[in-house]
Amino acid sequence: MEKITSRRNPLCVHFKKLGMSRAYRYSCGEFLCDGMKLLKEAERGGAEIVAVLTSNHIPFPLPIETKVYLTDESIIHALSPLKNAQSVLFTCRIPKSYDTFDGGSMILLDGLQDPGNVGTIIRTANAFGIGGVILSEGCADLYNPKTIRATMGALFKQPSIMMNQSEIKRLKERGIRFVGASVGEGSKDITEVRLKDSIIVIGSEGAGISGAILALCDEQIKIPISPDCESLNAAVAAGVIMWCARTE
Repeated sequence: MEKITSRRNPLCVHFKKLGMSRAYRYSCGEFLCDGMKLLKEAERGGAEIVAVLTSNHIPFPLPIETKVYLTDESIIHALSPLKNAQSVLFTCRIPKSYDTFDGGSMILLDGLQDPGNVGTIIRTANAFGIGGVILSEGCADLYNPKTIRATMGALFKQPSIMMNQSEIKRLKERGIRFVGASVGEGSKDITEVRLKDSIIVIGSEGAGISGAILALCDEQIKIPISPDCESLNAAVAAGVIMWCARTE
């Protein structure tokens, strides 16, 4: 196993850029992950693991084509974009885009900019058997290291995809039903609306669902909450809605 001793090593420079730059991630077609648990989930989920940089022994086998490098913990910490860096950094190929809608319920995130919320929703969608998660333009990057860590490995099991406005509109043109989570006038109690076989839209906490996406919605729903509470965190609201969709 080759040992890397300098942060100036080309692989280290590559890892650093992947952690910092969305544009660089997509130009290379790779994303950066951290931690032994995520590495195990990536291996289990069949992700294409490109390279692994570790300061510890890896206690499970990796695909024979995966390149593994040994380094010092100080270099791992210098390269990781996250606080509390762990002993392993690794990169995976960004999978090719695909249309995940094949029935059931899906979640469309519209403009959610907090990577922690996005990752938590992906993790919750996996827990509740949601068919897929769509991220609109303006959302936190699906492959931001903070998003990935918040998924706790669900990224490698839960179908998730980024779509632009035209791609989302084409789903509507296929006859798929859209339901928007909104506190606006005309919204119905969540228990009064069918969620099954629908794309359920969750907007950002500050701005809500954008006008263009809201126009695609066949119905709008709201979660009944205490009158002295202004709103729920987006990830919490999404979790409630996905649980309701699952239990229909």
